Amino acid sequence: MSLIKQALIFQGGWEGHEPAEVAEILARILREEHFDVKVTDTLATLENDNLSSYDLIVPNWTQGEISDSQLSPLLDAVAGGTGLAGLHGGLGDSFRMATDYQFMVGGQWVAHPGDDHITYTVKISDHDHPLTKGMEDFIVTSEQYYMHIDPAIQVHATTTFPVAEGPHQPNGEVEMPVV
Repeated sequence: MSLIKQALIFQGGWEGHEPAEVAEILARILREEHFDVKVTDTLATLENDNLSSYDLIVPNWTQGEISDSQLSPLLDAVAGGTGLAGLHGGLGDSFRMATDYQFMVGGQWVAHPGDDHITYTVKISDHDHPLTKGMEDFIVTSEQYYMHIDPAIQVHATTTFPVAEGPHQPNGEVEMPVV
């Protein structure tokens, strides 16, 4: 067993999220945390690599399509204990037609009412979890993601909708997971 942690970042999809540039930022951060990082720009890696050999897999692929032969090894690796991490559209707006991927992630991006530059509060809801221990609520100015979520997910932080005009407003004020 290797003492150096192994990470895979697969990047691609919609160029508006600058997948190659974001993947390099993520790779640098992981290397600083002593990961040996492989970055790939093809989903074929998912069916050709031994995904269970990685400690962490980071999807950074907005939209796009994934085949069953690519998705199945990813699902198996995560179910077997390989970590999964991601951010923004590179995780939550990937592979819209792959329901099993959405269940693994815990949800699917729907919209960001108000577009960019919305100021909102991120409320820490789980102060005892290692991801959020010691964190306090904080304010962000960015896109506020409205998600369809699996109600079985463990929520660590939320934001309140609606902030901006949008089709969700008839639902009234809702708490939306952000972590």
